[in-house]
Amino acid sequence: MKCQRAWISGRVQGVAFRAHTRARAEALGLRGYARNLPDGRVEVLACGEEQALQALLRWLHVGPPAARVDSVRTEDAGAEDCAPGFRVD
Repeated sequence: MKCQRAWISGRVQGVAFRAHTRARAEALGLRGYARNLPDGRVEVLACGEEQALQALLRWLHVGPPAARVDSVRTEDAGAEDCAPGFRVD
């Protein structure tokens, strides 16, 4: 299992970005979370199989229809931060 943390900036709050991310992650069999940050970005932590993670990361660069993604920054993360399921905080 591999884990990635991503920070997405642009018009990503108030456009159901987190809910769409959860739906996509669950469909891919990933666990983790998506949460809004005070600076207007969304943070996503996702853990699972490499192929599923890469599919989610590709999707994060586009996001849901109402979003506008300006940038996505990623880094490797530890599995200890990834609880079962995928939650929206």
